[in-house]
Amino acid sequence: MDKAKEQGKKTECGVGLAFDPNPAANFVSVESERGTIPLYFGVQKTPVQAGVFILPQERRRPVVHVYPNKGRLVSREARREMALQRAAELKARIIDYLDAREAIPSGLEAAAEIEANRQRIMAYFGAGEDDWQDWRWQLQHRITSVDVLEELVPLTEAEKEAIKRVERTYRWAVSPYYLSLMGKDAACPIRRQALPSAAELEDNTGVLDPMDEELTSPAPAITRRYPDRLIINVTNQCAMYCRHCQRRRNIGEVDRGRSRRELEQALEYIRRNEEIRDVLITGGDALMLSDAMIDWLLTELDNIPHVEIKRLGTRVPVTLPQRITPALCQVLAKHPQIYLNTQFNHPREVTAAAKAACDRLVQAGVVLGNQAVLLKGINNHPFIMRKLNQELLKIRVRPYYIFHAKPVKGTTHFITSIEEGVEIMEKLRGYTSGLAVPTYIINAPHGLGKTPILPQYVLARNDNQVVLRTWEKRTLFYPNLGCQKEQAEA
Repeated sequence: MDKAKEQGKKTECGVGLAFDPNPAANFVSVESERGTIPLYFGVQKTPVQAGVFILPQERRRPVVHVYPNKGRLVSREARREMALQRAAELKARIIDYLDAREAIPSGLEAAAEIEANRQRIMAYFGAGEDDWQDWRWQLQHRITSVDVLEELVPLTEAEKEAIKRVERTYRWAVSPYYLSLMGKDAACPIRRQALPSAAELEDNTGVLDPMDEELTSPAPAITRRYPDRLIINVTNQCAMYCRHCQRRRNIGEVDRGRSRRELEQALEYIRRNEEIRDVLITGGDALMLSDAMIDWLLTELDNIPHVEIKRLGTRVPVTLPQRITPALCQVLAKHPQIYLNTQFNHPREVTAAAKAACDRLVQAGVVLGNQAVLLKGINNHPFIMRKLNQELLKIRVRPYYIFHAKPVKGTTHFITSIEEGVEIMEKLRGYTSGLAVPTYIINAPHGLGKTPILPQYVLARNDNQVVLRTWEKRTLFYPNLGCQKEQAEA
């Protein structure tokens, strides 16, 4: 070992720290009022040469490890004092979120405003409570024209003109329920997801089918991108036509479900390919099918021995929770195991009605997950995503994915930078429970599948040690003991 490395082993932080075959060699003892504490120093930079790292003088943030026989343990009182200091440090890390979260009300917290909107919409349509709770009534009374819309929400002349221009190219429709969630501000995240904007016609970079789904369809209604699972696209209908929709190329002026013949062909493809164990039924929205059709399709999948998991892709818990009827839940309860992934994108969507729908699904044995889409101007802030995921766990929906928005024509104004998505993940991991931390995903073009995008936590590694970065952006050596044992046994 050269002189610089030898010195690095013996000095306190602020100089080069060398990897050493013996992890204990990287411990130094520091005298303090609490006794001699062995410190396992971290590094702050990437290697300057093989195995050597630099720890800057100006940032001495060691990670403390107190191991038996590695220095004199401190007293119980001193340990409690250290724990209290650490607790105070952790509390300071969340103060900014606690101050901000009141400005991000969930739908449950905004219940009074939403109820006032609901009463106004019901009065406009002359509807009663039974009408409002009927999902078919909701579909029949979807708002699809500016003339009706301006009676229910405030619109500027520019907004009205933009909607009229956009609807010549792209379809739009919003359920009375989802309309009731809208605030008066044009920047309301509900409005931005539901109402057309001029930006949809100013998109010169998006493409109709960035996933090349037409090239990954080996049978009618089938999309296949992975070895053991596939999608059945059963309809082009949705309760609401989201402005960021990834399949807007399929949304015509006529709602159309797949024919029984097409679905039979899709099922036959699954029967012939015994490696398929996981089937996602989606669209459009899978729950726009009738209860009878859903029951038939799930029964057919149940009768295929190698299909282990059935999934439903639907946004109706968010946009049309009235669809989650007791009758539908009885159908779903007949066909375990069912996983349902929905798409809550903002805390304001977590309402009493959405919670009731999710409760019914859970009671029917359905496992719920959320696949949010990262959308500029809607949820592209760490605090919004943190609040959303925490609210979802309260209603028994597990945050599963955050999708980077796809470059679909007419939607690219919603796309954030990837760096922004990574920063959001940085502010989730460690700052909230792991259950509230989904995976940030980019869908690779040309049907090449999902790619997880993660902050970098492993900075370097060799056979002896790994250099890690913690959620607080502290860095440390960690002994690679398993690898050392394998080498010793070889």
